[in-house]
Amino acid sequence: MSDEHPTTPPRLPAKAPGRTATGARKASAKSARSRSREFALQALYQHMVGGNDVDAIDRFTRDLAGFHKADSVHYDALLHGCIEQAAALDALIVPLLDRKLAEISPIEHAVMWIGAWEFQHAADVPWRVVLNECIELAKEFGGTDGHKYVNAVLNGLAPQLRPTEVEADKASGKARG
Repeated sequence: MSDEHPTTPPRLPAKAPGRTATGARKASAKSARSRSREFALQALYQHMVGGNDVDAIDRFTRDLAGFHKADSVHYDALLHGCIEQAAALDALIVPLLDRKLAEISPIEHAVMWIGAWEFQHAADVPWRVVLNECIELAKEFGGTDGHKYVNAVLNGLAPQLRPTEVEADKASGKARG
């Protein structure tokens, strides 16, 4: 029998700051804008799947736990902007799909709406931030590999909707070309 006694507990692998052990973002690490995207995604899903009235969806969503931590102005812009411009957003997305739009999960579809809308209307959010936020939404709420599909589609849209910004990042080496 050995007399050796460990003096310190074994080290667990370090996880990234702001992440849970599974890699998901911790709720406390989410910005108000990230939260607004999450609530907008939930509301857009209700609209797509349930066909519910946007005002009823909005009232319901604002009553959800944690909404007070969201950027309500950005949430409003996303919810109403995506619904009002649904046909135009779909027209941007469809050419980049490898299947019919009806075959896309409503979660991934709504995330693509959010990304396309932000590329067009939220110039204060860098295109890479829009892309990363949408990938995180798809990872958190979508199917197993849905985030890869969202990434491919939004990466295809970015040069079309944010050409100057994407080219500047390519020239600086910040984006793959």
